[in-house]
Amino acid sequence: MKMLFAVPLALSVLSAASFEWRDLGSGRLELRENGKPVLVYNYGPQLSNGAPEDRRRCCYIYPVYTPSGVVVLDDFPKDHWHHHGLFWGWPQVTTPSAKYDGWMYRGLEERHVKFLEKKPGSLRVENGWFAGGKKILKEIVAVRVDEDHLIHVELTLEALGEPVTLAGSKEQGKGYGALSARFAPRENTIIRTSDGQISKDEDLNPHTWAELEASYGGKRAVLRITPDPSNPNEPNPWCLRFYGFVGSSWPATTPRTLDPGRPVTLKYRVSVTDVR
Repeated sequence: MKMLFAVPLALSVLSAASFEWRDLGSGRLELRENGKPVLVYNYGPQLSNGAPEDRRRCCYIYPVYTPSGVVVLDDFPKDHWHHHGLFWGWPQVTTPSAKYDGWMYRGLEERHVKFLEKKPGSLRVENGWFAGGKKILKEIVAVRVDEDHLIHVELTLEALGEPVTLAGSKEQGKGYGALSARFAPRENTIIRTSDGQISKDEDLNPHTWAELEASYGGKRAVLRITPDPSNPNEPNPWCLRFYGFVGSSWPATTPRTLDPGRPVTLKYRVSVTDVR
């Protein structure tokens, strides 16, 4: 007679991360993973103590934390009041009727319009670019975070009413403008790209990714920005600074015109990791 034995199944329990958004007030929305902060999306206008009133801004990510809790970015640094965490902007914004500076906030204001979707670990918002009280561009920002603090940022830009032309800085040989990161005070800075480690500041050299590694209060961490290969004109050039700035430049020195009804989408992955 055959005897039947019940073979117990080994069940593996997966500890999925628990993400939640918490409104901190004053236009600040914090994402937490298992109770620990991951990042803050600033949907309301922010102004640091001591900063000039004309540096007030919204619609950016700051702070950003590594899994161990290290804050790697800065906001309102005194050497560049306009730098703000993980942000995006363009120095040259032109319509058929006027020219604006979306990097230094001259004549152009970015405003939060509404939340489109808020889910654990992901967020979609609509912002507007306003000039003289008129909305000239609709901006959709999508942010999604994986368990390992990999941040996916998607920007969709659509001109409204009339074409909007974007270009990077007009300073000779620079061209910065698009997704950028300003880093917190730190020590022993290293900047690497997909083509290797660099030894001095760079402008307009194309790379598929760039990262900054440094020590923050004795704890070492690295933040890397990787533009999606589907972005227009990839690989795009970069602006890399040892004072603490890494920016993927698009469209850099070649202006790009956005026509109404024909949005452009830019996608990026931003990894934030501890270095053991």
